[in-house]
Amino acid sequence: MENKTAVITLSALAQESRLTIYRTLVQAGPDGMAAGKISETTGIPPSSLSFHLKEMSYAGIVNSRQESRYIYYSANFKVMNELLAFLTENCCAGVPCGVETPCCEENA
Repeated sequence: MENKTAVITLSALAQESRLTIYRTLVQAGPDGMAAGKISETTGIPPSSLSFHLKEMSYAGIVNSRQESRYIYYSANFKVMNELLAFLTENCCAGVPCGVETPCCEENA
């Protein structure tokens, strides 16, 4: 992942409603949720939800698919895993995470 892509992805999550939406979609799993159900679950009005989902789709952290007259959204786990790998690729001076190292102990 490039720096510019990481910034776009992080920016898409750097807002309370979007973070709530993303976490809701993570809990829903790969099948996702219909937009109306996301609105109902999060308490975010449909007009606001549409705006947030558009921004999140642009960043690539959510996928959408149409089934009949409903649009279903799901978390894009691949992109989030790439972001996490990018953020931690130089973690702990090259020692695998989870191994007791001074840097990991300080941040625990």
